[in-house]
Amino acid sequence: MRPVLVAFGRALLSQLHLRMLLLTLLPFLLSILVWGVALWLGLQPLIDWLQAYFADHGGFRIAGDVLGWVGLGALKTVLVPLLAMWMLLPLMILTALIFVGMCAMPMIVRHVGGRHFASLERHRGGSLLGTLWLSSWTFIVFLLLWLVTLPLSFIPPFTFLIQPLLWGWLTSRVMAYDALADHASGDELKRLMRRHRWPLLAIGTITGAMGAAPTLLWIGGALSVIFFPLLAAGAIWLYVLVFIFTGLWFAYYCLEALRAERGANPPGAVPVLKDIN
Repeated sequence: MRPVLVAFGRALLSQLHLRMLLLTLLPFLLSILVWGVALWLGLQPLIDWLQAYFADHGGFRIAGDVLGWVGLGALKTVLVPLLAMWMLLPLMILTALIFVGMCAMPMIVRHVGGRHFASLERHRGGSLLGTLWLSSWTFIVFLLLWLVTLPLSFIPPFTFLIQPLLWGWLTSRVMAYDALADHASGDELKRLMRRHRWPLLAIGTITGAMGAAPTLLWIGGALSVIFFPLLAAGAIWLYVLVFIFTGLWFAYYCLEALRAERGANPPGAVPVLKDIN
């Protein structure tokens, strides 16, 4: 796991670079603009719909029994606004991921590649269409798993387990592709993502633990409802910051793996397909 740790240290130093810090501004401002309009127009209708659904189907009684069983009966009074907020949270994550991928990831790869991998030839095996396709189906799976495990997220021990694993899988798929798309060929991209799947998942899971931090802002009962606009803005900025660091970590690891791959398999040689542990 030494390459993972080396890439972590290099990403941490690069995160402190002024250019990388400024990269958080544009995705953050775009996300705030999108969600400011969305919450202004859609938050109250969503809360009203949930309120009516719970009232018509006995949801308050069932939810009260479940929350009482786990010792969180006080949340019953703010259950509907909390559910509305938690339903919007995956969409906020998707928004931050899309804007970071569109606005920041190309600059991250250009920054890392230009400073540390200038001699690495670019084969441009990835594409914008490939990024959109991979991001779309990966997030659909992520969203389904998020919804299935949503009740467990109210229980703190499960929050620290479920969120990092979900983030780890999501980011290891999307960020690794983006990090390699410009430099690797199509075959190299597929081969590297397959051979390095466990280190990539480890990077994603560690950053997933970092990504669980913004989620904790929503576990605050009535206070999280009262300060929802401020918490939403703070969570979005933290998501963007985590995604920028994640992009740097994946970029350093993936480009170093690509350089090692080409060194071990020069043009015309048969690629070695042995998996690494």
